[in-house]
Amino acid sequence: MNMQRIQNDIFKSKALTLFSLLFMLFFSSCEDVVTLDLESGAPKIVIDAEIIWKKGTTGSEQVIKISKTAPYYNTTTPKVSGAQVRVENSAGTVFTFNETEPGSYVCTNFVPVLNTDYTLFVTAEGHSFKAVEKLTSVTPIDKVEQKMVPDFGGEDVIELTFYYKDPADQVNFYLTDYKSAFLLYPEYELSDDDLFNGNEISTRFSDEDMKPGNTVEIMHRGISKNFYNYMNLLLEGYGGNPFSIPPGNVRGNIVNTTDADNFAFGYFRLCEADAVSYVVK
Repeated sequence: MNMQRIQNDIFKSKALTLFSLLFMLFFSSCEDVVTLDLESGAPKIVIDAEIIWKKGTTGSEQVIKISKTAPYYNTTTPKVSGAQVRVENSAGTVFTFNETEPGSYVCTNFVPVLNTDYTLFVTAEGHSFKAVEKLTSVTPIDKVEQKMVPDFGGEDVIELTFYYKDPADQVNFYLTDYKSAFLLYPEYELSDDDLFNGNEISTRFSDEDMKPGNTVEIMHRGISKNFYNYMNLLLEGYGGNPFSIPPGNVRGNIVNTTDADNFAFGYFRLCEADAVSYVVK
């Protein structure tokens, strides 16, 4: 009986040793880096042109960034230098953007006027691009509140809620982003007043990594309906962060006047915004 138990123990020990060996071999093989041979299309121009007028500022300094798409495994984004960039308002005033570093074009005398049409002109790498958009107003943030709420796992997390009064005499669309040290990328959220026109609107944000002492930067923009639709497509495709990956085949409002089929990625938008810096308690 004792001999049988010893033999059984030896068998179990050998089986456990064999299982452990197979287990280690399996997981060590899983650590191998697999690089897929992905097809790369021809590089395309990417124009990141957001004119954003924060409440309480003159809005005179604006930046437009121009780059190119790159293969998936590239760790850097190619910058486009030597472009000519200008914005013209409906009154014919021209605002010139000068390159201050590779791919970054800055204007220091921009004049933002709400509900005014602006036209973007870009000449880069032998192509001319154009886009037209209106500067859209935003309702200011009235207050930010904080409370604990259960997450999907049942554990309590911190939730921030900010409130703003929607105008009753117009149709409004909003884009909010949240930035903080605990977020790898900004988080974006779209909203509209379809069900809340003329009422107070509340927007909530929570993250399991948000802790007391964190500072959360909230940027609340008024946007056009067309830009709302564009961002909605991006956020559906990229899970809340439209700028971690080039925007695929989603076309913006920037057209190539030299070659219509060779459009630029990106969207020329002009937004009034209200910004709040909230310290989590």
